[in-house]
Amino acid sequence: MSVMDNLPFDLGGITRQISPENPTGEKGKACLWDPDPTDPFLEHSGPALDLGRGNKVRPFISIKSGETAVLADIKGMGVINYFFITSSLENYSELVLRIYWDDEPNPSVECPLGAFFAMGHDYAPHLVNSIPVVVAPKKGCNCYWQMPFRKGARFTLENEGPVDAFIVAYKIQYKLKHIPEDVGYFHAQYRRSVTSTEDPNYTIVDGIAGKGNYVGTYLAWNALSSNWWGEGEVKFYLDGDEEFPTMSDTGAEDYFGGAWGFSNMDTSDNETFQNNEQAFNYPYVGMPLAKIINDRAPRKFSLYRWHLLDAIGFEKDLKVTVQTLGWYPNFPHYKRYKPLSDDIASVAYWYQTEPHQPFPKLPDFKARWDR
Repeated sequence: MSVMDNLPFDLGGITRQISPENPTGEKGKACLWDPDPTDPFLEHSGPALDLGRGNKVRPFISIKSGETAVLADIKGMGVINYFFITSSLENYSELVLRIYWDDEPNPSVECPLGAFFAMGHDYAPHLVNSIPVVVAPKKGCNCYWQMPFRKGARFTLENEGPVDAFIVAYKIQYKLKHIPEDVGYFHAQYRRSVTSTEDPNYTIVDGIAGKGNYVGTYLAWNALSSNWWGEGEVKFYLDGDEEFPTMSDTGAEDYFGGAWGFSNMDTSDNETFQNNEQAFNYPYVGMPLAKIINDRAPRKFSLYRWHLLDAIGFEKDLKVTVQTLGWYPNFPHYKRYKPLSDDIASVAYWYQTEPHQPFPKLPDFKARWDR
């Protein structure tokens, strides 16, 4: 049964929404204030001075450099259905989203804001048109991942960068309802590193312990060398796999739903079709950014793959990797894979029973800045 099929049968319930206009989500507690731009709590209320209470008095918040804002602190049992956020800050890599379930000490989601929404390149923001994540003009970030909780949910946003985020607008919509004991909790983890020609293996995620479903991969891929970059395989090490995985895709281009170098050119002419990647946005797979070439930056690719109808189940543990492989320059005459040194940032998305393992230390904002 699809989500739309279920709408006529899941009637009623207690729906709430947290936003700057109702920070607690309580019934009848939105839009309570009179405009007063001298009050730090109402610093964005100036445009409503002529109209008064109930007229967009507190639509945004600000988060100063080095500060953390609590976006939501929900008590009780329910499920997050929708999350929207946008900011005037230029570099979304400086804003860190963290989500905690059921009073846990370690976040289940810890990710730079842009990368969480499959938009991981600071200097190349782009649209995303998929089922669980949408980025609409201009950097309007929409999340439809369903996120259940049994005791509570806490969302925070930290500004680790050197510039104040003058405007942050957000909405968190949820239903208070019964959640079964064995429910899977939503998780998302960010990583970034540079592979080497000696070791072209990039770890998207490891150390996952428990029972769950892997549901998505996002990669912000900076190709640091010329020509084709996506020949490497995505591998899933399941439930005790060590040297060899149980699942291996047939290449990065295939894993993300494309083929033949993502090219829109004649693939019989190797020199023509290489470096002609075509951007695409679809419900389950996409490459919404396909390279930027200038004298300051490498070629940039933004790739997502959502396992919504083909979730990858695991019973005990999970590790996911991808290789950075291309071809040597005189392909096809010397048909050998070439290990590459590429700069990759990633987000892994999964559901699992709690507790989860603590995440690796998040790279600081300077290491997250797009190159």
